[in-house]
Amino acid sequence: MESEAPYNPRVGIIGSGSWATAIASLLTWHDLPGHPPVNWWIRRKESLDHMARTGHNPHYLRSLTLKRDRLALSTNLREVVEKSDILILAIPSAHLDGVLESLPLPDLENKVVFSAIKGLISEDHHIPARYLHKVMGVPYDRIGLISGPSHAEEVAREQWTYLTLASPDVTVAERLANRMANPWLHIRCNDDLFGIELAAVLKNVYALASGVSHGLGLGDNFIAVLIASALSETERFLNAVNDTARDLSSSAYLGDLLVTAYSPHSRNRTLGTMVGKGYSVQGALMEMGMVAEGYRSALGIHSINRKFGVDMPVADAVYRIFHEQVAPSIEMRILSEHIH
Repeated sequence: MESEAPYNPRVGIIGSGSWATAIASLLTWHDLPGHPPVNWWIRRKESLDHMARTGHNPHYLRSLTLKRDRLALSTNLREVVEKSDILILAIPSAHLDGVLESLPLPDLENKVVFSAIKGLISEDHHIPARYLHKVMGVPYDRIGLISGPSHAEEVAREQWTYLTLASPDVTVAERLANRMANPWLHIRCNDDLFGIELAAVLKNVYALASGVSHGLGLGDNFIAVLIASALSETERFLNAVNDTARDLSSSAYLGDLLVTAYSPHSRNRTLGTMVGKGYSVQGALMEMGMVAEGYRSALGIHSINRKFGVDMPVADAVYRIFHEQVAPSIEMRILSEHIH
């Protein structure tokens, strides 16, 4: 790295959804002297005004009380970027282009940028790290990732939570880990930025499959085999795209897959369940009113795999159900003959 961020860095959050709100809560948990306030970009002024007045996000995790005196809220994106050494992007992947397009590239010079995004970016289906490097010009050794296994709802309730922070330069991950640490949060740092990021994209696709199976009433026995097969697919895909030593049984991979595939908090599992119960895909997306990253990711993974040709029957089934309108019951019947 050309220069290191200070030991007690200024942190900025881009986004105001549930995960951004949970991260803001983590970063303000300690009232330690010398900690600068967390800079937080809020797109809507009415949301900012409500949060500044009440300490509650009016749309997400509304029961969570935020420490207003530890937050510097702003609707000015460049102001938040300029005042921060570490930026955390916590917005839906579909909106990242639109949010960052007005930001001059020099604004990100000497910034460390962490992605808390669980989807693919733009029509080119970039993983966030590749997008930040290729499009926004951020060096890879200044890019990091915040991954699970975790749900924002449980973070808000201060339940025991495990996070994975990844970066090619592990010291970058460790710096943010030190800033976020608290007694109920366990953080592991890792250098497998690309593998963990791709695994985070894939687990949302597989959560759709889990939800469809649940909606069809196929039972826990089938879903267990489905998720075991999904882990095998993940290993084959990661080895094809970015072959390096990694342990897929660890929480960053398997744990994140399990919590997303089984938890009622999972938006992707919820979307899949609705489709399995008979909703049209578009009808389910409209009724949810929240972003389920697996929908776009299924298309992106299908597109990427045209190059690599990895055997991925579960991901292919999800693609056909959600993007080719194949009946879930038919697709799952066919899939049952190809997994074990």
